[in-house]
Amino acid sequence: MTSFEQGDAFPDFEMETPDGGTITKGDLAGKKAVIFFYPKDNTPGCTTEAKDFSALKPEFEKAGVRLLGVSKDSAKKHQNFIAKHDLTVELATDVEEDGLSDRLGVWGEKKNYGRTYMGMIRSTFLIGEDGKILRVWPKVRVKGHADEVLEAARSA
Repeated sequence: MTSFEQGDAFPDFEMETPDGGTITKGDLAGKKAVIFFYPKDNTPGCTTEAKDFSALKPEFEKAGVRLLGVSKDSAKKHQNFIAKHDLTVELATDVEEDGLSDRLGVWGEKKNYGRTYMGMIRSTFLIGEDGKILRVWPKVRVKGHADEVLEAARSA
């Protein structure tokens, strides 16, 4: 479960981008942003989610919203993921110990088919121009999610 809620200041961060650069909270300043956390590149749900956000990217841009997808996959894996699926959404890698996903509480214990393991809990954050969280979607179901986030971003 996320440890940050609506109205909280989104924490500072610095993450690697697939091109070897970095993205920080400061890079998002002054406009709304959607940051979606997903478990793993090239898995069915994560691919669908990234493709859905990529397809709606022009609509998010019209609404003045920047999109960023985050997983613990390496920058190289992100490059392959982008190329394989023609993604246009920005991606970042959160591999640092006590990184952004850890601080937000979206990296945690998961259970699947009787197995318990640590993993990314699919979650999305809508952040305002002032850096405060406008809305949180914990434990996201992929189908229709990007559309729902777009509607929320337009009305925020």
